[in-house]
Amino acid sequence: MTNSFGEFADAKMFLCIGTNMTEAHPVAATFLKNALRKGAKLIVVDPRKHELAGLADIHCQIKVGTDIAFLNGLMNVLITEELYDKDFVQNNCDNFEVFRAKILEYPLERASAISGVDAETIRQAAHMLAEIKPAMLCYTLGITEHTTGTDNVLSTANLQLLLGNMGVPSGGVNPLRGQNNVQGACDMGALPNVFPGYQKVIDESVRAKFAKAWGVKNLPDQNGLMMSQMMEGLVTKKIRAFYIFGENLANTEPDIHKTEHELASAEFLVCQDIFPTETTRFAHVVFPAAAWSEDDGTFSCSERRISRVRKVKNPPGQAKPNWWIFKELARRMGQEWQSNSSQDIWDNEVSVLAPAFGGIKYNRIEKDGLQWPCPNIDHPGTQFLHKYGVFTHGKGIFSPVDWKPPAEVPDEEYPFVLSTGRRLFHYHTRTQTGRTGLDFLLSEETADISLADAQKLGIQDGEYIKVRSRRGNVTVKARVTPEVPPGMVWMAFHFRDACANWLTNAVYDPVTFTAEYKACAVAIER
Repeated sequence: MTNSFGEFADAKMFLCIGTNMTEAHPVAATFLKNALRKGAKLIVVDPRKHELAGLADIHCQIKVGTDIAFLNGLMNVLITEELYDKDFVQNNCDNFEVFRAKILEYPLERASAISGVDAETIRQAAHMLAEIKPAMLCYTLGITEHTTGTDNVLSTANLQLLLGNMGVPSGGVNPLRGQNNVQGACDMGALPNVFPGYQKVIDESVRAKFAKAWGVKNLPDQNGLMMSQMMEGLVTKKIRAFYIFGENLANTEPDIHKTEHELASAEFLVCQDIFPTETTRFAHVVFPAAAWSEDDGTFSCSERRISRVRKVKNPPGQAKPNWWIFKELARRMGQEWQSNSSQDIWDNEVSVLAPAFGGIKYNRIEKDGLQWPCPNIDHPGTQFLHKYGVFTHGKGIFSPVDWKPPAEVPDEEYPFVLSTGRRLFHYHTRTQTGRTGLDFLLSEETADISLADAQKLGIQDGEYIKVRSRRGNVTVKARVTPEVPPGMVWMAFHFRDACANWLTNAVYDPVTFTAEYKACAVAIER
């Protein structure tokens, strides 16, 4: 997030796109609801009429996979009617004329035809955004889990630059992270192109710094492989060993049949987790790990806040802290790491080697944590990024992007579009929530379909139906609901037998290699 959750309280305006925040991020949604009670306005852009859409002043019910066409049409209104922030664009942004030319290719009529949102609603939303400033833009996986995910994100940034909503409190572009510490994992370099603190692998001076600190030579000078590339490499034997740390890939990856074939092809597979999962079935070695409350450490949340996590109980049985497992592996491979606690690792390694975290030490995050960048010990942390319109590049860069349809669209054989997400009562593959009694509240998956489609196909609410794609099929209970528009099916991936990922399409954004979980073609039948 460029901004902070604390700024929700004073926000005048929210644009939420591709987010079912009330179910997938209920704590963040509470902050938003509190702001609405104080008079903030809300525009929701989403294919479904979920609870958040019901709270909106304007709900733009787009077709799945048309975010860019919609946003380009919205920005077309802002530019052609001269409603955008001209001073901010002129003084703080580059590449506007090239961007403007692209936006003019999306007049309201075209944007409306592609997105399914009528032209007047698009114009109304544009006027509200221009009149009420600043606005906080929030998005989640409905933006990123597409083959055009990178372009979708760039498009949201384009809009906030055009409105002058960057570098100010209660503004910015704010992705709500999907796991409690996914931000922290990225911060620590759990990506194939960066070291901790987003320092590039291809930078020779950065490699030299880490090589010296780690006592090694010849760190790789090229970016590594993305996860999907690694998994496909298990089949071709480009990848021979695979180490899975805290992921249940056999349920979360698209096209489970393909995923299980890849996992079964590994010559050597290690899993490190807190419970047995569908994925540990494929492992040659399983390391039982301590859970979050069984060791000291840090988490980084969506707003870049690094907070302490404190041990409240000892790990059960043979379970050990994750850092200890990694350290022992290193020792048995000939490396003696000096750090002997999570605090040692943070204070003596992470904060020393990553400038963005340079001022963050354990004794400074005892209470409410600190937000990076925090470059020195006297720095208070950074509440919002790009203050006064000053960007890392110097100026904000407009990035012209074109709309492209999903990789798989409905046809005569598979006439419905399937989109996926989370439900309130469970989390991901139920590795944790399935062991806590929450099945009492939600005991099985459903396929959400529209009233019109149910009537047309003779399907009753609660009746078991078959949903099939080119990759597989599941038998699942129908949930007939006004939330879903005709032609769409919506499912989650919490339950193994009726997991949406038996159906989803293993195609990826070419930059991030994020899978297109939000769009594939399916058929449904009684």
